Amino acid sequence: MKDVISEYHRWKQQGEGLRAEAMRAMETRYRDLLTEAIQIAEEYRADFGVGLKLPAGVTKFEYKSATGKKPKAAAPTPPAPAPASAPAPDAKLGPLEKRLATAQKKLEAAKAAGAPTKNLEDKIYEIEDEIRLAKLR
Repeated sequence: MKDVISEYHRWKQQGEGLRAEAMRAMETRYRDLLTEAIQIAEEYRADFGVGLKLPAGVTKFEYKSATGKKPKAAAPTPPAPAPASAPAPDAKLGPLEKRLATAQKKLEAAKAAGAPTKNLEDKIYEIEDEIRLAKLR
């Protein structure tokens, strides 16, 4: 009986080692394939001026373009002094209030036309919430 149990433990340890090895191999292959896909996408965009369309099951594929990177400076520059405080909430409130006014106009127009207003009401609520949060900061 002890032989069966010890053999089982050895088998289990071998399986765990194989599982970890397979996991590393799959992660490496995945990264290699993604790197190759990025290279193909960049070459396609450079040659044909448009991006590739994603396959049916893929909803998003993003990467940082190599052309957008800036070369690093040779010597580090001293850090800039930190601002004394965060931007004033008033600077954030202006655009939010403008969005709120526009959304309210759209809501009134939709009500007058008899169109559904649920989405617009939700949007107004979200904007009002953002304004409340901006005032708290």
